[in-house]
Amino acid sequence: MTDLLTDSEFEKFRKIIYDKSGITFSATNRSILDSRLKEKLREKNLASVQDYYNLIMSDEGEMKTMLDSVTTNLTRFFRNQPHFDALVHYVIPHIIEEKKKTGGTVIKIWSAGCSTGEEPYTIAMILKSLLPPPYTFQITASDISLKSLMVGQQGFYPESRIQGIPSEYLSKYFIKTENGYQVCKELISTIKFDYHNLRNDSGMRNLDIVFCRNVLIYFDEAAQKACIDRFWDAMGKKSYLFIGHSESLFGMDTKFEFLKTDWACLYQKNL
Repeated sequence: MTDLLTDSEFEKFRKIIYDKSGITFSATNRSILDSRLKEKLREKNLASVQDYYNLIMSDEGEMKTMLDSVTTNLTRFFRNQPHFDALVHYVIPHIIEEKKKTGGTVIKIWSAGCSTGEEPYTIAMILKSLLPPPYTFQITASDISLKSLMVGQQGFYPESRIQGIPSEYLSKYFIKTENGYQVCKELISTIKFDYHNLRNDSGMRNLDIVFCRNVLIYFDEAAQKACIDRFWDAMGKKSYLFIGHSESLFGMDTKFEFLKTDWACLYQKNL
């Protein structure tokens, strides 16, 4: 079995992963790709990296599995609390004011790159507790990792994963089991988990809020710009975009306006 990717093999996989997902592998994270592909060769009992390349090029299902295996799914409940403070104290009040003008009552949210579901469940708990009648919400949670989506859809988390959830939310929206915590059906029903590759148009329109945090860092500038433009197309008037605290649209040719609130910085489609 091949010990390491040759330069030409690395280039082939790097290109197909970029073309299919926008994820960029460079010399600095080459070892991650190398180790994930070694696992695939063992799993499929294949003799060479080229054999696996041939397989993904002929089998769309295996291509998706491969893309799943090279993504990094680091997340937790209430990750980067200032974002959620801005959601509560600034974004939701402003959206409700806009809804009053149009008569709309449904707030539409996309959690893009949702991983195992902690982010959309955090948003759902906040909105369940915060929104006054007659306002309701719909959350679409998407990821390129089918494995992660299945965890989110199931809504079961071991005790080690529920740290950071305020006790009132934990008692209200989770059921304690022998092995961990199960999200209640009422909360699960507010979220639609769906496979989506950010290289493609989601088909969604008139979204009020998009969360896409700590995803753009895996893209190069061209892929970032294309992704941000697709968010713009999917979002409605006076809508809000949250990206990771280490990410920025600074220097990018985009129509989004930078918005500095008392709690966190975000972006707005201010039309």
